[in-house]
Amino acid sequence: MNLVFFLIVLIAFVFSGWHQILWVPVEGMTSPIEALSVAMVESSSGAVELAIGLVGVMTLFLGLMKIAEEGGLLKVISRLIRPLMVRLFPDVPADHPAMGAMILNMSANALGLGNAATPFGIRAMQELDKLNPKKGTATDSMALFLAINTSNITLLPTGVIALRAAAGSVDPAGILPTTLFATMGSTAVAIIAAKLYCRFTRSKNDENAPEEIGNDVETDNGQTGSAGENEEAQAGYPLWVSVLAMGVLASFIPLTVVYGKTISPWIIPSLMIGFLLFGVIRHVSVYEVFVEGAKEGFQVAIKIIPYLVAILVAVGMFRASGAMDTMVSFLGAWTGKVGLPAEALPMALLRPLSGSGAYGILASVINDPAIGPDSYVGYLVSTLQGSTETTFYVLAVYFGAVQVKKLRHTLAAALTADVAGVVFAVIACMYLLG
Repeated sequence: MNLVFFLIVLIAFVFSGWHQILWVPVEGMTSPIEALSVAMVESSSGAVELAIGLVGVMTLFLGLMKIAEEGGLLKVISRLIRPLMVRLFPDVPADHPAMGAMILNMSANALGLGNAATPFGIRAMQELDKLNPKKGTATDSMALFLAINTSNITLLPTGVIALRAAAGSVDPAGILPTTLFATMGSTAVAIIAAKLYCRFTRSKNDENAPEEIGNDVETDNGQTGSAGENEEAQAGYPLWVSVLAMGVLASFIPLTVVYGKTISPWIIPSLMIGFLLFGVIRHVSVYEVFVEGAKEGFQVAIKIIPYLVAILVAVGMFRASGAMDTMVSFLGAWTGKVGLPAEALPMALLRPLSGSGAYGILASVINDPAIGPDSYVGYLVSTLQGSTETTFYVLAVYFGAVQVKKLRHTLAAALTADVAGVVFAVIACMYLLG
């Protein structure tokens, strides 16, 4: 991450400096180096505003998360999909809060609820860090979780659907099949890449860490015992129960395709009433527990500000310097031959760097009368926006929340998944739209 951060800033400075040397002053126009300075200040202010804006939603969902944890919902969910999760995360005890938090994060991402996914993801990282024998360094589980998170399967990209509808699309939800195909492919690649790359960054201590954790796990009452003593707690439900649950979940896919626009406004209110109702049924003091969990929201938001400032300033400089435009003009002639036109290339390049920047590109492309939301390019940029995450933002926020500075293979796995997401998005749109 140190090298990536430095190179982005260095390239931006060199580009702006070169343009400044060649620049001919024109009255009323800002010089390249002045534009770079303005971008730095605006990006740093925007990072702080973004973090402050996260305080409210983090407070809300971390409070609800605490209710779910106290009521035992996380343990139920963890046991339900334990056959899959224990294979993906063998060094995380099946009934550990980290497992439930990761599941809720992935579920929120699948429904296109980025605001809800972030608090769940931060909570998952905090719980994973409790299992970390080497503080400040990413574990294999952290790397895999974030690689999956940056490419999580999206069933309902609500924000993109709404933007397409506002742009006059005749079929705003038409990107659901292309988005699902792209995210399934990128998620599979993310898992494979994280599992493969970890072999090149793992030390002897890392190899022994899962065994140490597995032999000494923490029980629900706060006591520590052997893995054998917790065998019953870690046991999953019978296979048929898990299969049935997966089948019920899969049945929601056609519903989201047909009724996605109608369902999406109900999701967040339903989550809140669902968590509260579950807490009441399980005799949890919902108000007190909610407040206890919500206290973490402000602390976490303040903690991630330095990480957000670093990443967003670097990205802002990269765009303002003209380096992004130069890269697009150079690569566009080549990528257009394989189904990625120059009009869509900025989205592919900027999506891992800046969520707001990519969202702005999406809006400008689908509102362009010469392109429109229902053209091939319109479908492609919509699929890219709905099927991938802002990689550098995710890494900055989640690792910043637990003060992890050594990312190991996380960035490489996440970027590999990003490239795969673009490839699968192109394949899906070319197949469906020709």
